[in-house]
Amino acid sequence: MKQIKAVIRPEKLQDVLDALEAVGYNGVMVTEIDGHGNQKGVTQSWRGEKYQLQLIPKIMLDLIVKDADLKRITDAVMESAKAGANGDGKIFIYDVENVIRIRTGEEGEGAI
Repeated sequence: MKQIKAVIRPEKLQDVLDALEAVGYNGVMVTEIDGHGNQKGVTQSWRGEKYQLQLIPKIMLDLIVKDADLKRITDAVMESAKAGANGDGKIFIYDVENVIRIRTGEEGEGAI
């Protein structure tokens, strides 16, 4: 099993959720975060004054998937989250040792 952490633009959230549903994956955790990558923030202007926004609002998605589903799901996230510009985000993939469903005690892939 794998954990996918995807950091995406907030305006792409619904597109990604729709893409995940289209490939048959509905379990996702969504967190609003602030951060920056290589671009180190952005310069914006308001009422003629420029200011530096160092931490940019992003959305972090957490998904736990079966190994066999990893490529299909990461492809769906990449295609639907891409705007073609700096700040589109990143996908991180981690190994998951075990999953336990609290209600039933079921473990492993069946608990996903």
